[in-house]
Amino acid sequence: MSNAKSYIESVKDTIQRRDPNQTEFQEAAFTVLDTLEPVLDKHPEYIKANLLERLVEPERAIQFRVPWQSDDGQFHVNRGFRVQFNSAIGPYKGGLRLHPSVSLDVVKFLGFEQVLKNSLTGLPIGGAKGGSDFNPKGKSDSEVMRFCQSFMTELQRHIGPDLDVPAGDIGVGGREIGFLFGAYKRLNGYQNGVLTGKGLTFGGSLARPEATGFGLLYYTHAMLKALGDTLTNKKIKVSGAGNVATYAIQKATEYGATVITCSDSDGYVYDPNGIDFKLVKQIKEVERGRIKEYAQRVETAEYHDGSVWDFDINYDIALPCATQNEISKDQAKLIAKDRVKYVCEGANMPSVPDAIATYRDNNIYYGPAKAANAGGVAVSALEMSQNSERLSWSFETVDNRLHDIMDNIFEISEAADKEYQLNQDYQAGANIAGFEKVAQTMMAQGLV
Repeated sequence: MSNAKSYIESVKDTIQRRDPNQTEFQEAAFTVLDTLEPVLDKHPEYIKANLLERLVEPERAIQFRVPWQSDDGQFHVNRGFRVQFNSAIGPYKGGLRLHPSVSLDVVKFLGFEQVLKNSLTGLPIGGAKGGSDFNPKGKSDSEVMRFCQSFMTELQRHIGPDLDVPAGDIGVGGREIGFLFGAYKRLNGYQNGVLTGKGLTFGGSLARPEATGFGLLYYTHAMLKALGDTLTNKKIKVSGAGNVATYAIQKATEYGATVITCSDSDGYVYDPNGIDFKLVKQIKEVERGRIKEYAQRVETAEYHDGSVWDFDINYDIALPCATQNEISKDQAKLIAKDRVKYVCEGANMPSVPDAIATYRDNNIYYGPAKAANAGGVAVSALEMSQNSERLSWSFETVDNRLHDIMDNIFEISEAADKEYQLNQDYQAGANIAGFEKVAQTMMAQGLV
């Protein structure tokens, strides 16, 4: 066993000993660590400095209670979290998630991924993540407002424009960001750079809602172009029906592809003529309805309960845009059976490790989440720049910057793949490209 490999195994053992029940964090950390052996062979000074153990331990993990009152007068208590993982290359940056599944384990895995994702953007932002096990679905605007105000009463102690800048994630859209910003402003005065994903009337950026979905397609386009292919006339299966999926469908359609599915937690719709992203947006964002309503309004569409990844039909590209661990090993086998050539991830870690191995075993090109879905945080960082300048850029300016960033993410991942002779393993390439920038900075800053 090489010195680098034995060091990686020792760090993994430490994680298991310290956090034996944090399975999702272990999955995220181990997946990255297992790809870093060639870098450590080249840079033994990282081993001497015990850099990996410092990398996988958050700089700060904050947990707090969030009491709030529902419209019927009942009092409730949820848990709030903010894990500030790494600030080597800039202030902490990462979303807030409101979902019953949120736990310290989930927030740590997301924060760890965010460190490398943010590094890949080339922008000066560190990694963090936060949220609560509060479920905004079915809640009134007043209930969501009261929860957000209580949540921010504690969170505001730990964030700031040059310290930690949260954004949205699952369950946190424009409504929630507005309530959170209002609560922060009341306690600290107007500082428009403290949150991103804001409304356009108080410091938000054009192209922010579209950013993750558009960015996913810019990355996918760059991958296909490098492999001598194109999105034109491709059939694409998309999961999810939120911001990421909706705008991924829009941009894929603009590239000349046909998106045949989208989904929510109940089931999925299939439309061989192509999903109408405008209708999906109306149902999910405006009416806050369920995706089954799409099939009730479109004659050529059909609705099915269950996971879209159990739907057996030939297509070319898979774009998982729903949530973590949505694709199992068996579902990955079905993806291979359906003759899929490319999988690019719009959600955070949607493929379990065995699914990723299945992609590789079946020669499916794979674009990992930390690279392919970095468009959201990239435009969040561009929103921070606009806030600092007290200026608002045009949609075209932001979109062009986003396109350049996503192209560059693929290019530096591909360059790392070639440098370390990884045989078109873009996951390992992205891990290495993101890690090298953070590692160099951590070494330069000393033992902090």
